[in-house]
Amino acid sequence: MTPIEKYYNKHKEDHRLTTRHGMVEYLVSMKYIHDYLPENKDGFKIADIGAGTGRYSVALANEGWDVTAVELVKHNLEVLESKHAKVKCWPGDARDLSFLPDSTFDLTIFFGPLYHLHSDKDRLKAFSEVKRITKPGGIILAAYVMNDYSVITYCFREERINGIFETGHIDETFHVRPSEEELYEYVRLEDVERLNTLAGLKRMKVFSPDGPSDYMRRELNAMSEETFARFVQYQMINAERPELLGAGSHLVDVLRVEK
Repeated sequence: MTPIEKYYNKHKEDHRLTTRHGMVEYLVSMKYIHDYLPENKDGFKIADIGAGTGRYSVALANEGWDVTAVELVKHNLEVLESKHAKVKCWPGDARDLSFLPDSTFDLTIFFGPLYHLHSDKDRLKAFSEVKRITKPGGIILAAYVMNDYSVITYCFREERINGIFETGHIDETFHVRPSEEELYEYVRLEDVERLNTLAGLKRMKVFSPDGPSDYMRRELNAMSEETFARFVQYQMINAERPELLGAGSHLVDVLRVEK
């Protein structure tokens, strides 16, 4: 069993996006996904690569969209399949989607794999596969875990920063160094932009799906329903503000495959 499989067998991914901080991420992401969906569902195909337990796949399938989901972790895939949604499910690694044909999908959701791929070689291999299965002119939504969120929460707040400096896992600019020993890969905006250039992908827009919500878990849980709804509205309105993009725990890049 790989470290990723061990982690997701214990980590309740299906629960995470139903917590209040997870709901902010989910609702804002779904808003942007819907921005790229046509009125007519006929013939429009969606791929969800790194689908987890199917939070997005199942919701979109229930809306009537044609959805194909690919997930690496067996446990997550079993949870997804147990929901009995009309989702075509495949076990698979984002770096090898050879079981999916070229130029098939109009929109590809790519929300999980880049969290766990540490080298340019692996990330570009995954991007190459995602580009291949997406139609020319189609849209890819690629998600990342942000560097400074991890430094503030896991390093400073948990008093781990000094030990991490000693191990060399963080450089003098407080950028987390890539490491195969770590489960997650943390990036800054300049890292994402560099990867886009290498992958030959054109950015349409970039947004933060969760903003400050991961820093505010206790406060969000204490909010009334009315106040929480207002917070979700706040994040939807401010998700693209450039001065806030790198502060959240996640970032989503909206990319178009060139025709």
